[in-house]
Amino acid sequence: MPTLLVTGGAGFIGSCFVQDAVLHRGQRVVTLDLLTYAGHVDNLAALDGHPGHVFVHGDVCDRPLLARLLRDHRPDAVVHFAAESHVDRSIDAPADFVRTNVVGTFELLEATLAHLATLPPEQARAFRMLHISTDEVFGSLGDTGAFDEQTPYAPRSPYAASKASADFLARAYHRTYGLPVLTSNSSNNYGPRQLPEKLIPMMIESALAGRPLPVYGDGQHVRDWLYVGDHCDALQALLAGGRVGETYVVGSRSERRNLDLVETLCRLLDELAPARSRGVKVDSYRQLLTFVPDRPGHDRRYAIDPSKIERELGWRPAHAFEAGLRETVQWYLDHAAWREQRSADLLARRGLRGRP
Repeated sequence: MPTLLVTGGAGFIGSCFVQDAVLHRGQRVVTLDLLTYAGHVDNLAALDGHPGHVFVHGDVCDRPLLARLLRDHRPDAVVHFAAESHVDRSIDAPADFVRTNVVGTFELLEATLAHLATLPPEQARAFRMLHISTDEVFGSLGDTGAFDEQTPYAPRSPYAASKASADFLARAYHRTYGLPVLTSNSSNNYGPRQLPEKLIPMMIESALAGRPLPVYGDGQHVRDWLYVGDHCDALQALLAGGRVGETYVVGSRSERRNLDLVETLCRLLDELAPARSRGVKVDSYRQLLTFVPDRPGHDRRYAIDPSKIERELGWRPAHAFEAGLRETVQWYLDHAAWREQRSADLLARRGLRGRP
């Protein structure tokens, strides 16, 4: 039964990965998470008392803690999710992003490299470090084309720049020291337990509360959407068969304009939770659409060409976008207490610093 050390495992994507690893794949997982506003231990409630899971409240920048976890649990792989990930917040508070995304990655690389030197040769050869990144490091596309593994980096926000820096560090540790690193760059994820600061859950929560649905600029910005469970399947495929030192982009060829996405969400909510039945005084949630000034550094279009991971590892997303979106909306409707608590947390934080 392989053991994984997962950083940021109480966040949105990380918690999905950890639960799948423990409950469905029989892997043992040690989860490290600082439990900032984006990480919540209740995201892992399904694992309470499970012998295959250990949760550690701690900071990825704490190298002595990392060294102790690696020494005590001797994982077969490190999966590095821990990151600040919200573009708007990176504009208002870039120092947080540099600390977690750059310094945290450096500390983890150093600790992992030192740990690798203590392993027997056979275990060292099998060891992997999977570094999770984003397509935002590539900048903005024109009207055609798609990002692939050869696309030059051109980050345009502090968030994207901090992730690009982390990517380069991870690659350098492979090339300089032989650390067995793989890197993945995924498109926008969506699914259960995503905080309502991100587009899809924010629109769902705002609509159900009867608040305006803010769309940046003209709403024509394009994103490629990937269901979180499909992303986690791709990461497991990379751990099992990805080539050390390689980068793999992960997407589902599901490009949508932001305005089209929001209108689709409105149609689903009109069907599944009609506005009038919830005391929202509109005939359709679409009437809540509001265009707001564009944010600084807003990339126009992202798209992913996942041919490499499809060709080499046989990975394909299991969720068509429309089906995944319907499943996601239904999850938020079925988990009102979770949704409302996270929204309240973010509204309270808004009064302290930054944008919603």
